Amino acid sequence: QVQLVESGGGLVQAGGSLRLSCAASGRTFSQYGLGWFRQAPGKEREVVAAIHRIGSITYYVDSVKGRFTISRDNAKNTVYLQMSSLKPEDTAVYYCAVTGRLIATRPNEYNYWGQGTQVTVSS
Repeated sequence: QVQLVESGGGLVQAGGSLRLSCAASGRTFSQYGLGWFRQAPGKEREVVAAIHRIGSITYYVDSVKGRFTISRDNAKNTVYLQMSSLKPEDTAVYYCAVTGRLIATRPNEYNYWGQGTQVTVSS
């Protein structure tokens, strides 16, 4: 039983930065892989970043490499997504999720999802 709550979204100008947080309750996620996904209007949900349960191995979709950083703090049951050099194309609802795998990149490999937080990047 895992409950996830995202926060940190909002409106930001192109080139700016945001830090998303996802806090878990109900069960510690230290044993799980974690991921961030996003979904723009009319688009399929896509993986943005994923982090191994150990934390030393990460994955990023090509479009965010060099701009986004995923990290985790197991002591706080929290996963973060630091986003910099934001572009209007990054506008979407961002979701955090938990997988029972060590690390995963496909939505159907994730078992628990947060409600999502809106990120809007203006030009």
